[in-house]
Formats: sequence, structure tokens, C-alpha cells
Amino acid sequence: MNVFVLCTGRSGSASFAKACKHFTNYSAAHESRSRVFGPGRFDYPPNHIEVDNHLAFQLGYLHQRYGNDACYVHLVRDRERVAKSFVRLIDSPVSNVRGFATGVLMRPELTDEELWAASLDYVDVVSANIKAFLRDKTRTHFVDIDDPVEAFLAFAEDIGAEGDLDAAVNTLTTPSNLKLNTAYAQKKNLLQYIPKALKRIAGG
Repeated sequence: MNVFVLCTGRSGSASFAKACKHFTNYSAAHESRSRVFGPGRFDYPPNHIEVDNHLAFQLGYLHQRYGNDACYVHLVRDRERVAKSFVRLIDSPVSNVRGFATGVLMRPELTDEELWAASLDYVDVVSANIKAFLRDKTRTHFVDIDDPVEAFLAFAEDIGAEGDLDAAVNTLTTPSNLKLNTAYAQKKNLLQYIPKALKRIAGG
């Protein structure tokens, strides 16, 4: 059986993939085929766990290829923490939010304050897409990375995972992919705009 872990990104996906590497009867990877064009992008080996936020943009292909024959995990994190992480990485050459704002919202020029609104919008849109995709799937799990242990163990039991579960849980609860390199944020301090934007959005 194949397993697909869907998320917005910046929500513990790297840690989840590393945790699943402790399973001995499944392979596991993080964004392993995200650069492949066309349907071949979904040529995953059997009994494989793929953790990839980019799959949320290709749910039609995913449904055509695996449909209800796979197990799906919706990996989440507090939306404002996710959005804050995306804002911090906005100058990354592969910024999801920058691509969303430019290609989907058709707004290549955003003020720094608008980047916060775009980040929240991105998180909400991707989350809604995933929820709609999973609506008719029978084997699904919901894991909140801020409190993941119980849900992760239920998921592992459901798929019959074997291996060192204690090590898997320890890995899952250890942050990965923190991207602490300040080169992403050295041009400007975008985080200063977040509290002001939050107050405005809340009607304050």
C-alpha cells in the first residue's frame, strides 16, 4: 500500500518523513519526485510513504493514479505559525507563497504587509483543497505536528508499520528543516508587519 502525506509545507513534513524511515516494511521520502513532469511524477514504488506539500497542487493526478487505494495523511500546524514561516522565507527562490501570489493571485508586486495576507491565504487555500480531496477517501489520518504522537501511532498501527516506533516518535517530535540561514531574510525584516496585519484582519 502507498501512503501520501499532504500538507501546506512548513508544517513538519521533513520530520514526518524522517520518522517514517524507521519503519522497516515501508520506504519513505520527502519530496522525492517533485521535479518530475507529467503523470510519471507518481511512479512511486509500492509500500512507499511520500511526504510532499507539492502534491496539493496535483491532486487530480493523485486521484487518477491512486484514488481510494492509498492511505492519506493530512499533516497540519497552526496556520499563523505556518504563515509566519512562509513570510520569513519569502526571498527563497522556490517560495510557495511567492509563486501563489504571482501565478494564482496575479499580484507579482506585493507590499510587505500584503505578503502576510498572501501567506495566510495560501495556507487556507491549500488546506481547503486537501480537505476536499480527502472527503471521499476511506483511509485517512489527521496529524497535528504540534501534538502528533497519538495520531501518528494510530496511523502507524493502521498501515501495519513495523520497526522502531520509539525512534520514529522521537524523530517526529524533533524539528527538522528549520532553514535558519539568514540569507533568506537578510534583505528586510518582514516579520515586523505580522502583528499589525493580524490586528487589522481581526477587525481591531
